[in-house]
Amino acid sequence: MLNTIILSYVTFIYFAAFMCYLLMMVMGKDLPGRVATWLSAGGLLIHSAGITLRWVTSHRLGIGHAPFSNLYESLIFFGWAIMLLYLIMEWRTRNRSLGAFVTPLAFLAMAYASYAPDINDRIQPLIPALKSNWLIAHVITCFFGYAAFGLSFGLSIMYLLKRLDRGEGKNIFLRLIPGKGILDELNYQMVVIGFLMLTLGIITGAVWAHSAWGSYWSWDPKETWSLITWFIYASVLHSRLVRGWQGKKIAILCFIGFSCVLFTYFGVNYLPGLHSYAKS
Repeated sequence: MLNTIILSYVTFIYFAAFMCYLLMMVMGKDLPGRVATWLSAGGLLIHSAGITLRWVTSHRLGIGHAPFSNLYESLIFFGWAIMLLYLIMEWRTRNRSLGAFVTPLAFLAMAYASYAPDINDRIQPLIPALKSNWLIAHVITCFFGYAAFGLSFGLSIMYLLKRLDRGEGKNIFLRLIPGKGILDELNYQMVVIGFLMLTLGIITGAVWAHSAWGSYWSWDPKETWSLITWFIYASVLHSRLVRGWQGKKIAILCFIGFSCVLFTYFGVNYLPGLHSYAKS
């Protein structure tokens, strides 16, 4: 289908953006960074067009549902949400260095969706459990939460790298990374956004589960690991606000949290449960 072809091309645009961000960091030149920003913004527009076209195509086929129903579509939306949040942060901070750490996440999500042999990219009718008005709200909130945690992961890597900067100004790569205080504050903001969105995702998912299966909570593997992820990021916020943790400790907790996000997203899809359809 045309929408899958368009979305597969976006994979290469994001890879080109990543390479330009990396060149900017290695060479210390502004031009590759500006090119990377234009590639990222252009890729996001084409990405949005591909998702919209897939939605329209679904209606033309008489299926008529939002493109959030299987692993392929969720990966596509995950990549889109990452790039949207990143470009907002780049515009807000006027700093492009995060692009070298975040665009690989969007690229890998798109590459896996477009080229992995076990991914089904066909538009298919919804199974009965997915035929709910809560589908869009649940998926959007969860994946914006995942995307915010992805940015937090990138910021945590940057913070740990910045600790290697001795202030001598010899390493261009480290010099372009913002100060540790700025990174720590941005990381905290992304965790707050991700935590709020994940909370909304769990709530909307519980309401959806009640309408689909008659129970708000069934300890399905994905539900359980979503709760574990929620508790880890709750501990990040608690450690910062109550115990005053900052910097390295928070960065390490964010690494652990994002590992749980990835397992919640990918790992539990291959375990038997109510969410096992997500691997299709």
